[in-house]
Amino acid sequence: MNPRILVLTLSTFAFGSTAFIFAGVLETMARDLGVSTAVAGQLQTSYVLISALLGPPLAWMLGRVDRRLLLIASLGFGALANLACAVADSFQSLLVMRTFVGLAAAIAGPSASVAAAALVPPERRGSAVAMVMGGMTMAFVIGIPLGSFVGAHFGWRSTFVLAGALTGLAFVGVLTFMPSVRPTPAAAGGRMVLTPLLPLYAGTFFCFAANMTVNLFIAPVVRVGAGVTGAGVGLFQMVIGLGSIVGLALGGRAGDRGEGREWVILCFVGQLVAMSLHVAATNHLTPPGLPSQLLVATAILLASSSLFSLMPVLSSRIIQTSQGAPLAMAVNGSVNSMGQAMGSAVGGFALATAGVPGIPASAICISLAGMALSAVFMPRRSSPEPVGPP
Repeated sequence: MNPRILVLTLSTFAFGSTAFIFAGVLETMARDLGVSTAVAGQLQTSYVLISALLGPPLAWMLGRVDRRLLLIASLGFGALANLACAVADSFQSLLVMRTFVGLAAAIAGPSASVAAAALVPPERRGSAVAMVMGGMTMAFVIGIPLGSFVGAHFGWRSTFVLAGALTGLAFVGVLTFMPSVRPTPAAAGGRMVLTPLLPLYAGTFFCFAANMTVNLFIAPVVRVGAGVTGAGVGLFQMVIGLGSIVGLALGGRAGDRGEGREWVILCFVGQLVAMSLHVAATNHLTPPGLPSQLLVATAILLASSSLFSLMPVLSSRIIQTSQGAPLAMAVNGSVNSMGQAMGSAVGGFALATAGVPGIPASAICISLAGMALSAVFMPRRSSPEPVGPP
């Protein structure tokens, strides 16, 4: 196992945990801040919107900068911004601090993916990208559930202290172990042809939008669907992590094989089934207790497996198509963030207008749109190609 890829994985783990660290205590945090749960969910919207809007221009401006230096700067800044979130005295100030964390994530995510692709041979690119994305898996298995546990016992502010500590740990890891990774001359300027990348970006957008519609509001979904609240929500968040382990294992191999349209459609089908199970659970179509809890857990497992099976395939195809241009991965990160922003906004609107069952119902509509576009426009398989030496 490549230790340099492990360090990059630690970076995505830190920001993956940071993104949803407060999800398990969202309702409690909203009451304390004097806002509705739907409004409090927009803390995630501010995070992902700033990542989406600033990711591509930052990648273009910083295209020639050593990936190691960018990771060190973004992780250090992210750690400080998370600690500032912990002492915010109002919802408005917390919202501002979350945008600063999103700014750090906008730099770190593409830097880690491009570095991973450059540090391994072409035939291992899909697996390397999958491993870096495995940081998100670790976030759902360890970081986010730990945030729910800590928040339930020590208050929601402690979740941001935890996020700062995790980001600081990644900062130390990159500073100590990460080698210099400079972009290739062709990639450094961020040149790319947009047309062949658009279907890949669309797949990223719709899959994340559908998934995050539910994931951000996982506390009310689990409360209504499974009858579980408080620290118990963390157990269901761990199921997200277990599903992502399965998904990344499958998606990494699929990325190495150069899979395309059929794999993406299969992942959207998995999401559709998962959201349908959530609709059944939140409408109490199964008996309360263990049957409903198993139904919700199955839905979470399938949804996360589908999402994380898709990510390595799309990312490796984007890296291949753009010849490793940092701008191309930054745009993918931006599209990812826009999908999350749409998901959080749609989920909040559905919660406010239709109640908890409306959350997975809206995710079904998003998944159907993504599957239809992928079936028409997504390219088929391709052979791995090098992105150039680091």
